[in-house]
Amino acid sequence: MATLVLTPEQQIQRLNSILNKVEVLQKLPLNRLITAPNTKSWNVLEVLEHLRIAYSLYDKKIENALVGSPSSNLDSWSFKARPWQRFLIEGQRPKGKKRPFKIKTLKRFEPLLDDKSLSEEASDSIFENFFTAYQLLKSSIVESRQKQMKHRPFASAIGPVVRFYLPEAFEFLICHAERHLVQIEEILASQK
Repeated sequence: MATLVLTPEQQIQRLNSILNKVEVLQKLPLNRLITAPNTKSWNVLEVLEHLRIAYSLYDKKIENALVGSPSSNLDSWSFKARPWQRFLIEGQRPKGKKRPFKIKTLKRFEPLLDDKSLSEEASDSIFENFFTAYQLLKSSIVESRQKQMKHRPFASAIGPVVRFYLPEAFEFLICHAERHLVQIEEILASQK
């Protein structure tokens, strides 16, 4: 498997792209945001809520890792992802406009929305919460530029079997969001 070298610049660029795409989604009519392709699939708002939930399980871990990381004299960092973490990151990354395979969502990551009662206000709140979370992720990546990245790794949201350094966690979350943006494109395409 090829080496995966991570930099904050490329992560910020991809995160900006994600935020821009979600801004476009926010302008869609509510009926497009709450219509799922079938009863076993999520709608757009449920996907966004899932992404917010997933990020929330990393928020404090990232904050603590940043506080515990010593400052660096460099302007930025470059980080080579470790093999197991690279495998997991690449498993999340979409391949072009396709998700390579479906992944079963653990219960604690599932959005608990009643799509029958979703209103404009609820939609606005979901978008606001998403933007708050992912702007915080962006701020964390920016802050990390002046930090040393070889701090103590922390357990992923699925438990201690997967431990991330900050750059690996950032990349995992970004790839996870990119994967679900492909899912959102599939949801919207099914409505035509």
